Amino acid sequence: MSFGPPPSVYTQSALAADTHKRRRKRLLGGLAVLVVLGLGAGGLLLSSAGDDSGHASGKGAAAAPQSPDAVRESVEKVPGSPEGRLALEHDEEGLSANSDTNPRYAPGTWATKKILARGVANRIVGLRIKPPYDETAWTLKLDGHICATSRHVTADGRTAVVIQPPHAKGSKQEGVCDQVVFFDLNTGKKLWQKKMPSPQRAFVTNTNLTLTKGVVAVAWGHGSVAYDMKDGRRLWDSTTVSRCEDKGYAGGRALLALVSCGEGPEATYEVQKLDPRTGRTRWTYKVASGVTTVYLPSSDPPVVAVAAGDSKVTDLLSLDGRGRRRATISLSGYDAKCGERYFLAPYFGVLENCDGLVVGRTQAYVMSKENIANNQPSDWIVAFDLKTGRSQGKFDGRELQMVYPLRMSGDELLVYRQGAGVSAPAAVVSWNARTDKETPLLFFQLPDEEDSNLSDPTESDIVFEQGRVFFGQRELVHDDKAPKDPVLMAIGFGSAGLKH
Repeated sequence: MSFGPPPSVYTQSALAADTHKRRRKRLLGGLAVLVVLGLGAGGLLLSSAGDDSGHASGKGAAAAPQSPDAVRESVEKVPGSPEGRLALEHDEEGLSANSDTNPRYAPGTWATKKILARGVANRIVGLRIKPPYDETAWTLKLDGHICATSRHVTADGRTAVVIQPPHAKGSKQEGVCDQVVFFDLNTGKKLWQKKMPSPQRAFVTNTNLTLTKGVVAVAWGHGSVAYDMKDGRRLWDSTTVSRCEDKGYAGGRALLALVSCGEGPEATYEVQKLDPRTGRTRWTYKVASGVTTVYLPSSDPPVVAVAAGDSKVTDLLSLDGRGRRRATISLSGYDAKCGERYFLAPYFGVLENCDGLVVGRTQAYVMSKENIANNQPSDWIVAFDLKTGRSQGKFDGRELQMVYPLRMSGDELLVYRQGAGVSAPAAVVSWNARTDKETPLLFFQLPDEEDSNLSDPTESDIVFEQGRVFFGQRELVHDDKAPKDPVLMAIGFGSAGLKH
């Protein structure tokens, strides 16, 4: 499969990433972990519309009404029974030519009430969430391979991707990502497709895409552009050669830009809040010199993740509404997992992706580094106050059962807890850091042979939406023992009491 920028750029990046490839396997041994589950009678699990960046609530709370073009914010409700059952299972075929060094990429996982959509190579597949669990509702064929995705979805179920149309081998356009496609997740209908201005240096390794209210924004370091969601009309762009360039954007409730000035180790960074409709700068925060990498895990409240003198994120910087620093949170002993997908290769947009970190209205939730000591939790999640930087609560995992922050649901954090055999199933729970109350939402069992990859957020998308949890591997390769057999692409679970 031909995929990516010209060989001088993409192939070198891919080869470097492949040298670091590994498949993490959790050693369960013969240890039995016993868990007593209080499973009530089957009941209806209700949920309001929401997305991966939504904000939590407690029991029975409802999400505030949103306009159709706002980025969704989910509020999940407690089920009558958290006992899980299979809601969806789908395999990908024709992978005999794909290996660890040449996978079929599957970037992007989005869920609505009725559809789970997955990006695969040069198409988007919509899977119907109802028996018989493996029914394709629609397929949106794209004019090229996917280059960038966003976790954000509008309140009425739309999102976007950037694609790489095929160009003549050896031409200057080979590998260029120059098309934005906006589509409906419920129907698979392409709503519009636009060519980016001056995209000659936009590749899968540097193109970032995001959504904010009514706007789709793309930046690739050497240019940027924003489109109106309604009709694809270009709102503003920046393609002039300058010492300072937009590296990417963070969306959601607001629009932040990461601006890089200069080249190489001498580069400095700024974070700017932009007016989404005009691109005008509302405020600027200058990142301290010596910072080598910057991520933007949240636009509102604005939070900046920085790597200072290290390849991994070392600190979180909380900013106020005027772009002034409120608090610095040291991440020594923590693992925000920023930029760790695709074995550290910067594919499909990395600026907003920190899989060990979730930002709420007033707190940031960060997972610890893995703890390998016996008879102790494998890890834990700590809530930090964004105003003071002080810790305000701790959620412990269990031995051999790591916990990962998924997203906010109102004022509560949704947490995925790995399973450890039949006696200790996997779970999604809601945690209130202020009261330290844990509420189970769903218990389920992943397939044993896929558990390790599916449970690792650096290898698979984990999406909780409308009372269901979905897992989607980002790289699809054949089984060496059965290279012609189909491979699990997506699996989901819902409450036994949830109606379709």
